Amino acid sequence: MKKLRPKKYLGQHFLNDTKISKKITEKLDLNNTQTIVEVGPGMGILTENLVKLDKNCFFVEIDNDAVNFLKKKYITISGSILNQDFLKLNLKKFKPPLAIIGNFPYNISSQIVFKIIENRKYVNQMVGMFQKEVAERICSKPGSKVYGILSVLTQAFFKTDFLFTLNPSYFDPSPKVDSAVIKFSRNKTKNLKCDEDLFFKIVKQTFQQRRKKIKNSLKNFNISKIIKEDVIFEKRPETLSVEDFVLLTNILDNGTVPTHRRSN
Repeated sequence: MKKLRPKKYLGQHFLNDTKISKKITEKLDLNNTQTIVEVGPGMGILTENLVKLDKNCFFVEIDNDAVNFLKKKYITISGSILNQDFLKLNLKKFKPPLAIIGNFPYNISSQIVFKIIENRKYVNQMVGMFQKEVAERICSKPGSKVYGILSVLTQAFFKTDFLFTLNPSYFDPSPKVDSAVIKFSRNKTKNLKCDEDLFFKIVKQTFQQRRKKIKNSLKNFNISKIIKEDVIFEKRPETLSVEDFVLLTNILDNGTVPTHRRSN
């Protein structure tokens, strides 16, 4: 079959190594999923492995040319190839738990992560290709210079594993950056022990001013009476763990610091 021409505006960089594609799909925990959803299959190098699995698989592709290519190449699964935008796809319609997999377009990879987090009740794992620096950011720990919003919000609900890196030669066309494959595995946290909407808001706001201390980045909260009672307000966001952000959320939500944490 005639190869597809990658579309720059869709951020397409097709993986060109079958050994690597097999290595990626083998990272899925098949004993802990009902449905596999591949994001942006392109010419189907990962699809080739997924169709051999005894699982319900769906292949979500926004590119019309790629959809036509895939339906000709994989006639038996043509009904499972969805010509849709993954970011607009309703994941609730699939039988959970879901596994998300893909060589993600780097220009929307962060949005894909946020969608997975939003659907954490249905998605229990993800194996995906990212730009290396984004992968490092997601998997980084408190104290790292790249630790940020994606790190905290992902690790609040998933165990993250940095699996391996790939240089540009593994793709067509070659990107200008290195790539990396990472895995999410749903942790045991069904719900955070705080107001989750407030938690998300606090994480995002503090990292928007990551060089400032918490007491300064959250000035719009009513914290004047409690900032002297807990050392957490003297810290910067990149030093706080998920548990620290949960604590911070509860302090701000309740307007008081737990007795055992008061400095006075």
